[in-house]
Amino acid sequence: MEFITSLFLVAVLISPLFLVAYMQKKGKNAKRGLIVNIVGFFVICIGFTVFNVGESVAAAGEATVGGLTVGDGIGLLGAALATGLSCIGGGIAVASSATAAIGAISEDAKMFGKSLIFVGMAEGVALYGMLVSFQILGKIG
Repeated sequence: MEFITSLFLVAVLISPLFLVAYMQKKGKNAKRGLIVNIVGFFVICIGFTVFNVGESVAAAGEATVGGLTVGDGIGLLGAALATGLSCIGGGIAVASSATAAIGAISEDAKMFGKSLIFVGMAEGVALYGMLVSFQILGKIG
């Protein structure tokens, strides 16, 4: 039963990729496929929790799998999310601020220094996420 549940939850996660490929083939925006993929990820996380997939590890208390405890695994997931989401946010911020900076520089070359500061601040978001993930990894190891 556990294998079938895991297989179903993984299929839910992979299925939006087919929607994205289909929409790109048609020349449409793949935004809906991305949203479905994100929602599918959280459905899988909740599904693993509700159906107690991996119950044998949690039932053993502080059992280790490959030398890592359950808390270490959650810490690794937190570090990955901190880095990944901050880099996505930083990329969005740099995309909008760099576009505005290029427009400002094309009108007035004296705006280069000011615009560079704003683009650098947007990149700082990704660096802060990476620092947080290093702190999380320092607690695990």
